[in-house]
Amino acid sequence: MRRVSQHTLNVLLYIFMIICALAFALPLLWMIGASLKEEGQVLSTPPTLFPADPQWDNYAAVLEVIPQFFFNSVQLAVINVVGVLAVSALAGFAFGRLRFPGRDLLFIGLLATAMIPGIAYLIPQYIIFQEIGWVDTQLPLWVPRVFTPVFATFLMRQYFLSLPQELEDAARVDGAGSFTVFWRILLPETKPALGAIAIFTFLDSWNDLFGPLIYINSRELQTLPVALAQFQNEYFSQITLLMAGATIAVLPVIIVYLIAQRQFIQGITLTGINR
Repeated sequence: MRRVSQHTLNVLLYIFMIICALAFALPLLWMIGASLKEEGQVLSTPPTLFPADPQWDNYAAVLEVIPQFFFNSVQLAVINVVGVLAVSALAGFAFGRLRFPGRDLLFIGLLATAMIPGIAYLIPQYIIFQEIGWVDTQLPLWVPRVFTPVFATFLMRQYFLSLPQELEDAARVDGAGSFTVFWRILLPETKPALGAIAIFTFLDSWNDLFGPLIYINSRELQTLPVALAQFQNEYFSQITLLMAGATIAVLPVIIVYLIAQRQFIQGITLTGINR
């Protein structure tokens, strides 16, 4: 009887999970279907998810407008991901494995900065960037993010703390220095955390609309989210083109997650709160 009950519960759980998955996937499927319809079919009654005659010209029309914006977003995402991974890995190793005066106090100060909302220092930051000539460049879109990765540093520190001390001790006995221990012994063990940080950083950079709107004035330097917002204003009555642009924008996010999903899950679930 217990086996039957457990089996029934498992079946009900899977059915519930499938229903939830379909509910979350429905808006994405509607967006893709709308991007392939003619303008008059989007709000037709009764509604259809996918058209019988896909209009691939919608994507051709969008791709004529957004290539430069797409390239700018990819460029910034790569810079942010590589920079945040490098800085957070080094900082996490220093806070987690090295011993130096004031280490814990500095780490507490680092975490305290995360409590300050970004809107509080937006105006002073803009004034500073304007004075040093960074406004209307892409520097404000990656320099602050790369050199202040608070969450990424915290995640890497916790992961370094979770690694066995014997790994480092064995390397020290063989004469390895701190950088050798970091680069060759411990860093390869942190791939799950690095994967999670890479996904978070990519999403943060790729979906950033506020930063480019504030700091970028030149059209040739704008990113894809800003282009889609302008595209919506320009083609406010052409839902199909807007949905085609949104589909193109969301594809890299899906691809990145599918590639790094295992590292993402492991990086979140295996990182404990140590010491």
